[in-house]
Amino acid sequence: MRTYLLRKLLVYGLTFVVAVTLNWILPRLMPGDPIQTMLNRAATAHPESIAAMREYYENVFGLDLPMWQQYLNYWAALLGGDLGTSVWLFPTPVADIILTAVPYTLGMMLPAILLSWVVGNRIGALAARSRWLDNTVLPVGYILTAMPYMWLAICLAWSLGIVAGWFPVAGGYDFSLRPTLSWTFVLDLLEHWFLPFLSLFLVQLGGWAIGMRNLIIYELESDYANYLDALGAPRGMIRGYAFRNAMLPQVTGLALQLGTVIGGALVTEVVFAYPGLGKLILSAIQNQDYFLLQGSLLFIVIGVLIANFVIDIVYVLVDPRTRAGMQGATA
Repeated sequence: MRTYLLRKLLVYGLTFVVAVTLNWILPRLMPGDPIQTMLNRAATAHPESIAAMREYYENVFGLDLPMWQQYLNYWAALLGGDLGTSVWLFPTPVADIILTAVPYTLGMMLPAILLSWVVGNRIGALAARSRWLDNTVLPVGYILTAMPYMWLAICLAWSLGIVAGWFPVAGGYDFSLRPTLSWTFVLDLLEHWFLPFLSLFLVQLGGWAIGMRNLIIYELESDYANYLDALGAPRGMIRGYAFRNAMLPQVTGLALQLGTVIGGALVTEVVFAYPGLGKLILSAIQNQDYFLLQGSLLFIVIGVLIANFVIDIVYVLVDPRTRAGMQGATA
């Protein structure tokens, strides 16, 4: 187990270094000049003032240094917990801006991922032994899975928000309210949260249900299931074994789908103007804010790596074959 963990940590460590390097390079490949953007907002026409302000800002952000030195300074600041200062909301630290957006993204994304996985697997397992449910789950599941996150989000905003008027279609809460621990604010927060959550939940639900249904059917037709059936084993016990074996690929699929789900969550936030990381990244791109973009993407990279590492550990715990192989390797 220790060797397995060390090997995984090494792989994730190298992945983190490559991801951080790309995270530093890609914003600098965007067209435009962030300093010029700040000068344009200042609306100063005096040439000497513009030159002095440019020199000051380039010194503050370290953009007057060679690229290799900027890269090393970025790593030094990152290891010290400093994500830099925002160009767009100067002089607010990037970490402070991200911390205001992270609760919205996590509060929408984590329930959608976990609930869709649990509910989808359960519905798929039931559909594998119920013909009428199977005839319903498959068509609906294929339709939901084929829907892009953004398109479904727009449909929900139009139908449930604009036409029905049941839910608000933009923002994290009503601008007439102030964030407080009151039932009025919490209910308003949940109303704004529901449509972004529902769009993520529905798109993922269909895929998990279809995957589990197909895996259960495959397991019930396997040799061990036929052998147990020939021995007269209870049908419920055979289905229990089939369900546990079918869950293993679904755990792996959860790790593989994290990147896609997070990308869908960011797009969904843009559609609903939800004040999470997705909307923050869009604002950073529009304002050519290297440091805010770096910080937002870095948080996503770290979150995906941690989640995948946790799923790897869970897979070892739930799959006895993996543990047996590790013990054989150490022996």
